[in-house]
Amino acid sequence: MLRLALPALAEQSLVMLIGFSDTLLTGRYLEEQHLAAIGLMSYLLWFFHTLFQTVGIGALAMVARYIGAGDPEMARRVTHQAILIGAVFAVVVVAGIALFSDQLVATMRLRGESAELATRFVRGQLPALPLIMLQAVGIYCLRGAGDMMAGLKVMGTVNLVNIAVSWSLVRGIGPLPQLGWDGLVIGTCCGESVGGLMALWFLYRGRAGLKLEWRLLRPDWNLIERMLRIGIPGGADMMLMVGCHLAFLGMINDLGDLAAAAHGVAVRIESLSYLPGTAFQMAAATLAGQFLGARDPHRATRSVTMACAVGGGIMVTAGLAFYLFANQLTWLFLDADQVDVHHLAARLLRIVAFSQPALALAMILTGALRGAGDTRWPLAFTLIGLAGIRLPLAWLMANWLDLGVAGAWYAMVIDLYLRCGLITGRFLHGGWKRVRV
Repeated sequence: MLRLALPALAEQSLVMLIGFSDTLLTGRYLEEQHLAAIGLMSYLLWFFHTLFQTVGIGALAMVARYIGAGDPEMARRVTHQAILIGAVFAVVVVAGIALFSDQLVATMRLRGESAELATRFVRGQLPALPLIMLQAVGIYCLRGAGDMMAGLKVMGTVNLVNIAVSWSLVRGIGPLPQLGWDGLVIGTCCGESVGGLMALWFLYRGRAGLKLEWRLLRPDWNLIERMLRIGIPGGADMMLMVGCHLAFLGMINDLGDLAAAAHGVAVRIESLSYLPGTAFQMAAATLAGQFLGARDPHRATRSVTMACAVGGGIMVTAGLAFYLFANQLTWLFLDADQVDVHHLAARLLRIVAFSQPALALAMILTGALRGAGDTRWPLAFTLIGLAGIRLPLAWLMANWLDLGVAGAWYAMVIDLYLRCGLITGRFLHGGWKRVRV
């Protein structure tokens, strides 16, 4: 478990480092409307990656099963089919984003200059979208084969490129022009593009028994159908989650730039707790799939339970730090005159500190179910929790009860505990161990 989780933890730390760097750069050298837009930017990057994880989820579950069953040839075939599906999907996504970028940002209800900044960011990422697909699908396949180092190396390179380009162009270091916000847009595009090319290179050279061969890049409709049967509910679950988070963000943006800026800073700090959750989620997915492929459901259960214990313990500790050091953490990202943003962001951190036990179990157990190919139940739980509870309750608490952005965050905590109970019930039921992929 630790051989899988620790590289994934380092990888996710690098993912978060990009967001921290962008938020720090914006908070120190740009203005409040840029901080409001940077909060949306993190969600949009998540949205772009999630679009292609519909393919990646199905590929990971099948690759893990075949590796666990000792059939690397079929794992290679699955990888090639995943790239074919991803390529078709990338064409559709690029066309859709190109045509409807204005409408996508409009749904977030940012106003004035903040909305214009977010639209420039969306359009600036169009050249990188096919390469984001290669990055997402390639790394998911390698994770299913047990190779967590590939994602770590890719994200290390993405960090170096993104941070170097963004800081150089935002501030105009040396002979480079001072581009402000556009420097962040260009830095993000460059980093994601290099990451996609690197993932493609890994597969071309061969890693963990997976190697691209042009002869295998022909459609295998049986494998495609099986992969989509798993991937579509899993991808729909993630897309629904992103969509609900974007709608949640839209409600907060309706409350004004102060609420949006404080939300963006608090979310960025809270994302620290996602690191162990995501890392042990990845480990649980790979172990569940491989042990089920080896026909050892008992060890699959034990590995997932251990991932919950270790990852959950770390996340609970993070929640304690959020509560005790909220003031110090928020000042790291703000200039001295942004006092109102600081006070509100610190309050939000203290609220979300109480959600960490529920968030840990929900994240890690959802990863385990996806790795086992049991993707329909998590989709149902997301519908109930996010769409049925969080969004209407957030609106009521923020507007009708006049609690503002804090009310929306109270609704988020309630939703997390509900979904935690549902996903834990499915895990204890054991039906995920009998799913056929």
